[in-house]
Amino acid sequence: MAAGAGPLRPPVVAFDIEVAGLEWEEVDEATRHYLLSRHPDREGAESIRHRLALVRGLGRVVAIGMWNLAKDQGAVLVHGSGCRWEEFGEVPGTKVYRGNERELLTEFWRLARDWGTVVTYNGRGYDGPVLMTRSAMLDVAPSRQLTGYRWSVRDHCDLMEVLNFFGAARESYSLDYWCRRFGVESPKGRMDGSMVAQKAREGRYDEIAEYCLRDTRATADLFRRLETTLIPLFAQN
Repeated sequence: MAAGAGPLRPPVVAFDIEVAGLEWEEVDEATRHYLLSRHPDREGAESIRHRLALVRGLGRVVAIGMWNLAKDQGAVLVHGSGCRWEEFGEVPGTKVYRGNERELLTEFWRLARDWGTVVTYNGRGYDGPVLMTRSAMLDVAPSRQLTGYRWSVRDHCDLMEVLNFFGAARESYSLDYWCRRFGVESPKGRMDGSMVAQKAREGRYDEIAEYCLRDTRATADLFRRLETTLIPLFAQN
């Protein structure tokens, strides 16, 4: 470090995950009965069968996208083999790391230990709890708390919470919706989250990784639009 220079600030990193839910037939009978009892109406029962990625503990993490805002550089952890970082040809200028779920989570927590603020969209309600729960199930120790104090944007800035003013505005909208409102390139294209499980069963993990990176970059770009406008309103917490 040059003389007189201050300490390096830890990086602000946006992240997003993709989860492949189990097939209904893969779930044990007692758990199926429990889930159906929580949705006694026929429509709800049918819906839960196809939405197991949203039930913590019944889906595996198959991709984790990360975007370093200072460097404007992305990377993705995705199901595969090798456990080494390589160029990701699907998205020029980004890196990819392939491994099984336990290896991906281990690498994620190794990296996350050195980050400053993490940025997500619904990361407090979904991505963070899923990552920490799946890690515990696989005996991987998380290196940081991803939910923390809800009304703070210092350690974890959840843009969905910012844009609904931490519940004061009552309704929440999708990342795609807010990207379109703020002139950020929408992450939606040939794929959406409902297709992840099928893509995983077909072994099309590069497509999942590319989709995950698109979401992550959109989250980073939306953060930039809010960084000097709405986010400072909550910075004192």
